[in-house]
Amino acid sequence: MIGMGKSISHTGASMGYGWDAEKEAKVVYREHLAGDNPKEITQEFSIIQAQNHRCKKNTLSFVLSPTIEDGRDLKDKQLAEITLRFVKEMKLQERQAIAFVHHDKVHIHIHLYVNRIGFDGKAYKDNYVGKRSQQAAEKVAQQMGLTTVREVQQEKLNEVKNIREEIKQIHETVISEMKPKDFDQYLKYMKQNKVEVIPSINKSNQLQGFRFEYKGHNLKGSEVHRSMSMGRIAQRIEFDKAVTQRIVKENTLDLLGKTVSVAPNLAVTLAKKVIKISIKKTIGLGMEL
Repeated sequence: MIGMGKSISHTGASMGYGWDAEKEAKVVYREHLAGDNPKEITQEFSIIQAQNHRCKKNTLSFVLSPTIEDGRDLKDKQLAEITLRFVKEMKLQERQAIAFVHHDKVHIHIHLYVNRIGFDGKAYKDNYVGKRSQQAAEKVAQQMGLTTVREVQQEKLNEVKNIREEIKQIHETVISEMKPKDFDQYLKYMKQNKVEVIPSINKSNQLQGFRFEYKGHNLKGSEVHRSMSMGRIAQRIEFDKAVTQRIVKENTLDLLGKTVSVAPNLAVTLAKKVIKISIKKTIGLGMEL
């Protein structure tokens, strides 16, 4: 479950959004309020807020979002309990408050509005209220056996890890078995294996690197694996000698039907590769003789 919070000044507009019939809004929590519509609730807030003219952002607005999976099973009673526990964690008891649940989307979420001004006229301290909202929501999720933000983040990390490994394996297969002769072939063979390789070209028409799009994820080469930077990919591609010489001499190459410039370090990398290949061939000829 995710918790977000902030102080606002537009109480009436926010209350109207929260209590919107088109969004199938339903009140699941209220404290020290009698009104039956956004206007009446706003007026009740205003009576207490009139005691403190210095505080301009005098309403606290929170959004509590269980995961889609958790939300499917939560009834209004449980949603009310989530709100009550959150209010206690934030130490906002004994204040005017109202919460609505929107059922118009698959992702159920709670909108909670609390009067920042207490009955004593003092304003609730909103230092780091966003961070504290996250922490309070985390505690409530743990108390009620709901999925926490950390668990969601870990699931995403695990998913990305698997995606990275799959892309790396496809890359190794393409390089080792399909043996592309240039970047165009590399992009083509990767695409045949369901990986879209997207060249990153800056405003100066210089090739900066590659991004890899696979199963809804878009990652830089270095994010996939350190061996998948543009330079390291170039080292493993068997470029034609004439093409390599042109890259080294002109700092340009043909990619997807266009001529793009390349960073000097890539040209240097390819130049070193040409030298190594030439040395190996010379040694090989010497051995034959």
